[in-house]
Amino acid sequence: MAIVEPIRKKSDIQKIERILAKQNTRDLLLFVTGTNCGLRISDILALNVSDVRDKSHIQIIEKKTGKHKKFPINSKLKPMFQEFIQNMKADDPLFITIFGNRLDRVQAYRIIHAACKQAGLEEKIGTHTLRKTFGYHHYQTFKDVVILQKIFNHSTPQVTLRYIGIEQDKIDESYKNFIL
Repeated sequence: MAIVEPIRKKSDIQKIERILAKQNTRDLLLFVTGTNCGLRISDILALNVSDVRDKSHIQIIEKKTGKHKKFPINSKLKPMFQEFIQNMKADDPLFITIFGNRLDRVQAYRIIHAACKQAGLEEKIGTHTLRKTFGYHHYQTFKDVVILQKIFNHSTPQVTLRYIGIEQDKIDESYKNFIL
């Protein structure tokens, strides 16, 4: 599996959101959920309407780790969820295809990759880009690698920094600023 990158510029995130908003609400919500929750795509796609309807927090058992995860639904996502699920039943999958099936990871990849390509991004993009984007911007905002390590269930802070691309950024920066 290829290593993907986070989307580092907030302006690129906003550009992708505008592109997806023109496509459809589902695709926009998929992207915004990924960049605002830090979940793996398998956990995002497993969400049902009942997981977000009238809830202040999302609670899941992570598919990969089997660990319980609980986090608040932020002020950007809450109204998006409310509007999106208005006419849906509680046991409906949150993200469905036009045929009424649960969206799968290949379809999610195509949606995300196409929007990023349309936005002119040159980074290596995949579904995991959403989780890494969350981590990258969470770190840039709070500079707290330990809390991010806990959010991601990583074994060490170094793993987290490498995972979100901070180590490479620091290496690149040191090379750019080192001239003999």
